[in-house]
Amino acid sequence: MKAIVLATHNPGKVKELQALLKDLPLIIKSLQDYPELPRIKETGRTFLENAGIKATTVFKHTNIMSLADDSGLEVEALNGVPGVYSSRYAGEEGNDLANNKKLLQVLADIPMEKRQANFRTVICLKLLNGEDIYTEGICKGKIAFEFKGHNGFGYDPIFLAEPDYQKTMAELSLAEKNRISHRGRALKEMKTILEQLLKEDKI
Repeated sequence: MKAIVLATHNPGKVKELQALLKDLPLIIKSLQDYPELPRIKETGRTFLENAGIKATTVFKHTNIMSLADDSGLEVEALNGVPGVYSSRYAGEEGNDLANNKKLLQVLADIPMEKRQANFRTVICLKLLNGEDIYTEGICKGKIAFEFKGHNGFGYDPIFLAEPDYQKTMAELSLAEKNRISHRGRALKEMKTILEQLLKEDKI
């Protein structure tokens, strides 16, 4: 059976990706299986560049087909900030609590009708022949005024998902989140591509 490496150390992200790919005839690995691989520096200026950097780095280290995503939150009132810096918005890489607290503080005086935001994901699949394939997903929503819910990760506890904006991403089950999330949408498109490549025996 062919293998694929999910280019992330984030256990929440691994769980989401594994759930969406579980019925494909693939051995699904992640960077948790390669502890010797150092954290990849995301030096790109766009989600696409960072996804490509991560997939390429992991592929060179493992010689296994690699799948990487770069995701972030784009807040309309802040002209797209935090964007590619979402995971280190408050300074420390991956400190979700600090990132959320900072964003709520920055938006404290912004009324609900002006708190529109997008979650955006770009996924890169690095094939064994060196080819890169990209997909993108967007989830529209608004930034809440307070934390709600205990599921998910990142900005999920303060992101009110469309269309009704009644629940944050952190209040949804994994199945509910995967149906509407930016990552879920990008990965569904990538899954269709993977299915076709497997059918044609191109990977």
